[in-house]
Amino acid sequence: MASEDARWYVVHTYSGYENKVAQNIEKIVENRGLRDQILDVKIPTGVFTEMKDDKKVEVERKLFPGYVLIKMVMNEDTWYIARNTRGVTGFVGPGSKPVPLSEAEVEALGVEVREIEVSYSEGDTVKVIDGSFEGFTGKVSEISKERGKVSVLITMMGRETPIEFDLDQVAAVEE
Repeated sequence: MASEDARWYVVHTYSGYENKVAQNIEKIVENRGLRDQILDVKIPTGVFTEMKDDKKVEVERKLFPGYVLIKMVMNEDTWYIARNTRGVTGFVGPGSKPVPLSEAEVEALGVEVREIEVSYSEGDTVKVIDGSFEGFTGKVSEISKERGKVSVLITMMGRETPIEFDLDQVAAVEE
């Protein structure tokens, strides 16, 4: 299936045209029925705290002004559509060759949120399956799905020590 080959690409736009470019690409995708080739268009934003009139105000701002992220299957049609959308100056990459973002870059940008299924709950015994504590077992003391972390009490040298892991670094122990 074509959507499995989709990768994230970065297009450069005129400053201030990011929203217009994203809307235009979305409109073209809808009109031409290309949802299976151009899956998503995002403008990375972040919430910042500013002082206005001696009050703290939270403001949403673009993290990378002048750039739009597109998740698509790269082929002649999608390249042409993205490249020739009004306000786009080109793809990010050497010369005219678009370079997709790596998985680590996509994760660091927080563009794609991966939902991790957790088969354990607080108080359950889990085994560490990845990292420097691999093979250790312990009891889950806290789960934070928002942060993607789990705190596990592991007994080392006769003492219980709370250690924080990523949700996918531990697995439930069958009792």
